[in-house]
Amino acid sequence: MHPSREPGEAGGRRTDETAASRRAAHAYVESAERRDWESFAALLAEDVVYEMPQTRERIRGKAAFVQFNMDYPGDWHLEVRRIVADGRRAAAWLAARVGDERQDACVWFEFSGAGLISRVTDFWPEPYEPPAGREHLVERW
Repeated sequence: MHPSREPGEAGGRRTDETAASRRAAHAYVESAERRDWESFAALLAEDVVYEMPQTRERIRGKAAFVQFNMDYPGDWHLEVRRIVADGRRAAAWLAARVGDERQDACVWFEFSGAGLISRVTDFWPEPYEPPAGREHLVERW
């Protein structure tokens, strides 16, 4: 034990951050599933960055990211299979469904010091070309 710290002091703060990150990751998925865009937006930092490596798309900023999700085509649904968190990072394993098609996805989250989601990296099983109509919200790499 470090002599200048109270027992559990550093671990307690990290434990609190981990619990908050886990709750925020759950809330992100649940608010998206409910299409509760106000609650969804409240979880995000203003300068959030969202990336989908499979489509090589990046979105910068809360407003564009919320709009991207509001406009996402199809009858999509998300369900949490598992969330793992450590400090200001979390990963979610999701069961996703669009119509009758089902697949798993993995989402990585990073959180700001204020506990807001500052970065989201969304991994899907296969690369694909993004649907038309969202070019105004994304940059490609």
